[in-house]
Amino acid sequence: MATDILIEACVDSVESGVAAERGGAQRLELCDNLVEGGTTPSAGAIAECRKRVSIPLYVMIRPRGGDFLYSDVEVEVMRRDILHATQLGADGVVLGLLQPDGTVDAVRTAALARAARPLDVTFHRAIDVARDPEEALEALIAVGVDRVLTSGRAATALQGATVIARLVAHAAGRIVILAGGGIDERNVRSVVKKTGVHEVHVRGTARVRSGMKHKSRRVVFRSPQKPDDYVLEVTDTTRIRKIVQRLRA
Repeated sequence: MATDILIEACVDSVESGVAAERGGAQRLELCDNLVEGGTTPSAGAIAECRKRVSIPLYVMIRPRGGDFLYSDVEVEVMRRDILHATQLGADGVVLGLLQPDGTVDAVRTAALARAARPLDVTFHRAIDVARDPEEALEALIAVGVDRVLTSGRAATALQGATVIARLVAHAAGRIVILAGGGIDERNVRSVVKKTGVHEVHVRGTARVRSGMKHKSRRVVFRSPQKPDDYVLEVTDTTRIRKIVQRLRA
C-alpha cells in the first residue's frame, strides 16, 4: 500500500482540529453543523484553529444545510465568507453549487473560485447529487477547481468505489479526486486500492460524554425530524405577521 496518501480530516471544532493534526492528518476541512452535512464555521473558530494547527486549513463555505441550489443573497454570503476565511489565514475553501437541472452552476462557481484565489478550491459532495458526475467533472475542470470530494454517488466511498475509480480515470490528472464518505481505519486501504485516489477525507471521531452534570430531559435542541435535503425550513412572513398581530391585538 502506498504511503503517499494524503489524509484530510473533517472537523467541526478547534479541539478536533488539534487532535486530527496530532493523529497525523495532513490537512483539515473545518466545518460547523456536521449534523447538516457541514456549514460555514464561525470567524472565531477559523482564527483559533489557524492559531493552533500548522497543517493546511480548508474552510467549508456553505450558508445552510439542504440542497445546493442557492439564491443570489446566499451566494453573496458565500463570497463574504470566502473573503473572511482568506483574511483569517485559511489555505483553501470548500464549496459546491448546482443549478435546478442538476448541472454544476459553473458561472457562480467560477466567480467564487476567483474570489478565493490564491487559495485552493475544493468542490464538495454536491457532485454526488449532480445529474451526471463526468459532466460535472468537466465543468469543474473548465472552471479551474483544484479538487473534488466524492463518495462516488453512494452513501459511502467504499460503496461508490467503482464510480470514484471511473472519475479518477476520467480526470486523468487534470483535477484531484478526493474520496470521502464513511472512510475509517477498517476500510481506508480498500477504498484506496479500489479507487486509485491519492487523497482521502475522513472523520475519525469517537463519542465523548459531555462534562455537564445538570441535565435537562425536558428540552431538546437537536431536531428529531427526519432529514430531507429538498425541504428547507425558511421564515414565513405571514406567520411572523400573525404573531405580531396577536401580540398587538
